[in-house]
Amino acid sequence: MRLRSGVFASSCLLVQALGVALFLRGFFPVPVRSVPRREARADPPAEPAPPGPGMVSNWTKIPPPLFKKVVIVLIDALRDDFVFGSKGKQFMPYITQVVEKGTSYSFIAEAKPPTVTMPRIKALMTGSIPGFIDVVVNLNSPALLDDNLIWQAKTAGKRIIFYGDDTWVKLFPKHFVEYDGTTSFFVSDFTEVDDNVTRHLDRVLKREDWDLLILHYLGLDHIGHMTGPNSPLVGPKLREMDNILKKIHVSLLSKEEASLPNLLVVCGDHGMSETGSHGGSSEGEVHTPLLFISSAFGKRSAPLAQPQHVQQTDLASTLAIGLGLPISRNSVGNLILPVVGGKTMREQLRFVHLNGFQLSRLLQENTPAYEKDPGYEHFKIAEKSHGNWIKLYLEGNNSEILLNLGKKVLKQYLEALKTLSSSLSKQVAQYDIYSMMVGIVIIMEVLILLLLSVPKALSRQAEFEVPLSPPLFSLLFYLMCLMLCAVHVIVCTSAESLCYFCSMSWLTAVGVMMLISALMCGILSAIAKILENYRLPSKNPVASSYNWSEIDVLILAGTIGHVLSLGASSFIEEEHQTWYFLINTLCLVLCQELCRNNFLLKECDLQHSTSVKQNFDSIGESSECKNIDIPAESNSKLGKATSSSEFVKGSDKWISLATPWIILICCRLLRSLNQTGVQWAHRPDFGHWLTSSEHKSELSFLAAVSLLMIFFLVQRRCSLVSKIAMALGLLGVYSYRAATGNVTFPWQHDGKDISKGITEARFVYVFVLGIVFTGTKDLLKSQVVSADSSTKSTGLWEVYSGLVLLAALLFRPHNLPVLVFCLLIQTMMTKYIWIPLKFDAAQITIMHYWFGQAFFYFQGNSNGIATVDISTGFVGLDSYVEIPAIFLTAFATYAGPFLWAIHLLCYLSSEVSRNSAAVGHGCFCYALMRSIPVAIYVVLVTGLRYHLFIWSVFSPKLLYEGVHVFITAAVCLFFTAMDQNHSYKVQD
Repeated sequence: MRLRSGVFASSCLLVQALGVALFLRGFFPVPVRSVPRREARADPPAEPAPPGPGMVSNWTKIPPPLFKKVVIVLIDALRDDFVFGSKGKQFMPYITQVVEKGTSYSFIAEAKPPTVTMPRIKALMTGSIPGFIDVVVNLNSPALLDDNLIWQAKTAGKRIIFYGDDTWVKLFPKHFVEYDGTTSFFVSDFTEVDDNVTRHLDRVLKREDWDLLILHYLGLDHIGHMTGPNSPLVGPKLREMDNILKKIHVSLLSKEEASLPNLLVVCGDHGMSETGSHGGSSEGEVHTPLLFISSAFGKRSAPLAQPQHVQQTDLASTLAIGLGLPISRNSVGNLILPVVGGKTMREQLRFVHLNGFQLSRLLQENTPAYEKDPGYEHFKIAEKSHGNWIKLYLEGNNSEILLNLGKKVLKQYLEALKTLSSSLSKQVAQYDIYSMMVGIVIIMEVLILLLLSVPKALSRQAEFEVPLSPPLFSLLFYLMCLMLCAVHVIVCTSAESLCYFCSMSWLTAVGVMMLISALMCGILSAIAKILENYRLPSKNPVASSYNWSEIDVLILAGTIGHVLSLGASSFIEEEHQTWYFLINTLCLVLCQELCRNNFLLKECDLQHSTSVKQNFDSIGESSECKNIDIPAESNSKLGKATSSSEFVKGSDKWISLATPWIILICCRLLRSLNQTGVQWAHRPDFGHWLTSSEHKSELSFLAAVSLLMIFFLVQRRCSLVSKIAMALGLLGVYSYRAATGNVTFPWQHDGKDISKGITEARFVYVFVLGIVFTGTKDLLKSQVVSADSSTKSTGLWEVYSGLVLLAALLFRPHNLPVLVFCLLIQTMMTKYIWIPLKFDAAQITIMHYWFGQAFFYFQGNSNGIATVDISTGFVGLDSYVEIPAIFLTAFATYAGPFLWAIHLLCYLSSEVSRNSAAVGHGCFCYALMRSIPVAIYVVLVTGLRYHLFIWSVFSPKLLYEGVHVFITAAVCLFFTAMDQNHSYKVQD
């Protein structure tokens, strides 16, 4: 079957996307569990008797509760310095007073990445470390089936009330006697989400029909997403939270009884980065305050110098002891001892023994050689010492020796708990190796097939015969299918752990095995044909030769260098530096090429090259493997010399020579706009300076100039109607940002109320849809009614203009220069580099890909989840709508690569001097450039799956790579849809 390059590349990329999805499902594993999910609630956790065999003890049950009522106030994105730093002293005076002089214990709780809400709630309530894939399912939280504090409290008859983020309602359905959930994803809402919680507070605090009250406030997190941690809105929100905490504390104190005190717990699920987002592992994101406030604690005699660091998972164990509940089976947390420090030594030893027994049992069920684990050995030693202490205690010994021995045993227990918790945290998950291997095989087979197809796919016709008959009707194909099915049966019947691929239906599994077998047979067939052609004598040895230019060498070296750099965590964290270096080097090589074409070509060279070109053209006609997609008068490297004489005489020569240097200056300015990565992300940049409240007028001026520049750069290829729509749409963009308070009009007063800008954003959406609709209409007309290339080109450019307008709306005002420079560089390279130098489609495609990757980082993105700006998903929405929110967030995040890819299609389609194979070549090269890094990276990350930074560095990058593959597949499908010429004709 004959396929065009674009169709073949799109098909390969779709198959690779399937392999990536299967690999991701296997790589992001199931966390360590004490028992399978279905058996998680079969029986309560074990209640160990106190140690000391043969001794009589009157305490063999879980200790009674230490607190009557417990209120948990979770303030989303509450960073530790918001309470313990200068902001806390300024905006939270009551809590600061309680921390420094009141009856409280203060800690800094360290959260594990990913620092997003749903995994953090799991960690707080189960004491376990959630799997990294929870960052994805955070958008649609399933019910939590693991043993957890909420379920234990409900089982014990505790009455639980909840108000706040509806993620709790999804995780714990039917657990609350009363609840009112609010969606956490509509980040434009700063007040209503919190008012919806506070409005219930007065009524609930007066009642006595509850034991556990959970309040989850979201406003601070939303402010961070929209305006950052240094926003003037943060202070009033912290003051609001301080007043609410004061009200709750005073109410709990007024209703305390002599028997049991009440407890107020103040915590955050995660922190906030310097850009206001979260999800990564920076200090601001993982450090959150944890306060225990109760009259049971002694009043502090002196201010606390520095809060002690604990793990976020320690809260579940501590609250379980405080409420008189069993510790959750899967908890890896330690009891925070100061909270129970006021109890007797016997009670404290009982608490830490319960915690140690639970951790040692979890270790036994997840580690075969658990007896050799240092934590388990320390626990057994402490347990033996505990037995000796109980023996002395029951004998009535109340001397100083008993107290000192108790302190020694307590210290032994704490060391054992720390070691056990550390051992379990390292075994946070079990990888689904089988599913990962199947995914890797598919991904690598597709890459090999693409590489073997390069000569044919980039040939003059961009069309080649795909050998379907040999794979599907050969003995090798059936033998491979049988062998793979046998391996599948053996693995699935002998595997002890759960395997996603084994849980699929047998029909689906057989289909995947057939796909793998067909790809392998296709690879072998392609290799056999290459070897056969290699053995045949060449009619002309010049035909097989290829003169590598500096551009080709740079492209090959840059691609290989970037792929190899993915094996180091520091290179992944600072990947933007790699792309900045590559595009800067590319500009220097282009400058050399321009100088050569303008100054180094002489008339004798031109005459000589003309004679050689005639011979080369005759050779090219007999060679299908030559990549030719440029005009007939310059369809070879030597042919460029002929046309360059006209270029030398042109009036644009000096502008052309200056173009690479102008691009270098633009790139340097963009690097100063947004600091990204890890090493220098904390340093102030021009974007921070612009977004500060003192420089709003400068930001307003820059935004206005940027929008004007966008209009002049985009409108040149649009129709009159689209030009008017673009102008009105850009005016609407500025109005939207003025409504949200980011910029101001000259006549606008600073005291104007800030709104959500929903009307203004929807006004822009109307023009975006109108421009895209106009372009789509022209595309359909060129595809269905007539094969007019000019109509098709106009339609593509108008679709591109509509996407640029959408990007202008979604970008933060200080990022609008990124869009301006993107359009400026595209315009200059098109007019002064690509057309004069007559690069072929493959070279131009790779340049587009490189600049697209660089602009991904120019936007301020990184390989950490924290830089994803989820606020873009709610521009113009007055409620949470999942599909538009996901689309807008993905588009805004990948706007750089996406706009450069669409520009590539527009450019290749509008160049009438190029033959019709150019679009197919571009699609194939774009797919190949995306396939190479993702294929190598999945292999590298499999080998590094036990690396220290696997969850903080390698896993987020893997998610980015996976999403990028899916986006590239969609782009290549669009390329294929626009490449409707079923038979290519080469111009002579």
